[in-house]
Amino acid sequence: PTNPPSTSSATTPTKAFPAPSPTSSPARMAPSTSSAPGRPPPRPFIDGTPPLPRPPKSSAPPPKSPSPTPSSPPPPASNSPPPAALPPSDTTTPQKNDRYRCTTESSPPLLVKAHGGPTSCASTAYDPSIQFWTSRGFSVLDVDYSGSTGYGKDYRRRLRRRWGVADVDDVCAGAAFLAQRGLADPQRSCIDGRSAGGFTVLGALTFRDVFRAGTSSYGIGDLTALAGDTHKFESRYLDGLVGRYPEEEELYRQRSPIEHVEKLSCPVLILQGEEDRVVPPNQARKMHEALLTKGIPTCLKVYEGEQHGFRKAENIEDALDRELAFYGKVFGMEGIPGVMEIEVDNL
Repeated sequence: PTNPPSTSSATTPTKAFPAPSPTSSPARMAPSTSSAPGRPPPRPFIDGTPPLPRPPKSSAPPPKSPSPTPSSPPPPASNSPPPAALPPSDTTTPQKNDRYRCTTESSPPLLVKAHGGPTSCASTAYDPSIQFWTSRGFSVLDVDYSGSTGYGKDYRRRLRRRWGVADVDDVCAGAAFLAQRGLADPQRSCIDGRSAGGFTVLGALTFRDVFRAGTSSYGIGDLTALAGDTHKFESRYLDGLVGRYPEEEELYRQRSPIEHVEKLSCPVLILQGEEDRVVPPNQARKMHEALLTKGIPTCLKVYEGEQHGFRKAENIEDALDRELAFYGKVFGMEGIPGVMEIEVDNL
């Protein structure tokens, strides 16, 4: 992590470079006769081309631009629209399909997406996986929760020692806001996320009562296991996001969804790559077993040959279709065109 900006008023020290020695090349030593007194001579270009002479420094003020005369006509009005405002910290994509129109529901189901990182950010570029949901009647909210990059240093630092708290609060606040405005059905509100976003999903489903279902893709359920089992590059990453480990192990347990399964009561779909070394598959299996034991509707799909992030086209397609089918099962949605058949445990 970067250090916070200094509040000291002292000036930044400068480094003094030694003067050229008499043995330096003639091109670098050639002075300019037009240099002003007290100023160092300009240096030639790297190829030896002599520099342009510097104009003498003048103490006279710069000339003022002439003011317009009263008879000057006003500038023509511009027909261009005013500049757009800065983007908000989330992106809402309403449902849309030109071939279908809903006449029986006042508000659509909502899918909230939590990006990974966790200090990454959502993208406003075209994403066919977003259109997959909006073309099937879902409204999508892509949240840049506290700690996301792209909004300045202070915003990114909001997640320091607050991972599992600040991000969970923000995704829940976004869903509640749309429900209050009548833009989403709170009884069919779901959330999905990958990797660190999967941890946010499990945290929101465990410690809050906002969503009715969720999908964790290679997400984190046990922070203590991750701290001792992840790859070397991110082995100390959690120190800044949660706290020092093992000195603050109790804090890790407090924020681990797997330690509080008794608080979880809504269906969870878990997707995992078998060869994942960042978030090992044992995280998914432990969470799935805990959900089965409590009797919560759940489904686990482990993809052979996949690592941290699915790369095979058939698995990417299967993950989207499986998530849609899962929500169709738990929300009782019937007649979804082309939906795949899946088995949901405890349902």
